[in-house]
Amino acid sequence: MNRETVVAEALDLLDEVGLDAVSTRQLAKRLGVEQPSLYWHFRTKKDLLAAMAQAAMAPHANAPLPTPEDDWRAWFLENTRSFRRTLLMRRDGARLHAGSTPTADLDRIRHKMSFLVDSGVPEHDAQMAMLTAGRFTVGSVLEEQADSGPGDGADLPADMPPIDPESAFEAGLSLIVDGLTPRLTA
Repeated sequence: MNRETVVAEALDLLDEVGLDAVSTRQLAKRLGVEQPSLYWHFRTKKDLLAAMAQAAMAPHANAPLPTPEDDWRAWFLENTRSFRRTLLMRRDGARLHAGSTPTADLDRIRHKMSFLVDSGVPEHDAQMAMLTAGRFTVGSVLEEQADSGPGDGADLPADMPPIDPESAFEAGLSLIVDGLTPRLTA
């Protein structure tokens, strides 16, 4: 048993039972070990959850970085969509990710920020746009994953159609990009 095996099994457990039901006791049972042996790899459940969040983000974290030839708008849209797709890959993916610190991803974040600044986005606006897009995405996915049960939308008034999560996400994402566009420097 190694750290990667523990994290992979923990993510499988997450997908089966949800974040609230993930426990080190259940994980140890699943791995066929005694619970204290997990502390060899993770001192606390919080450490385990942080490692799970990092591993769950691998599809987004391994996406190609922007190049100088890329259009900042197209890249920003695709980067944010990739983040959303990655969060949706796991049950409670947004809850797992919320509040985590992307310490293993700092060089990639710096590269993305530099790309936006080099594309004419003022540095502070680039930081705020990335932060806003990230929090908007986590919030959108959090709502989407919370609403994924039977009967959703049944309590809406008859004259109000149910909201399609993907359409709502795209509309909000467009508002972020449209709000950033006038701030570009020449």
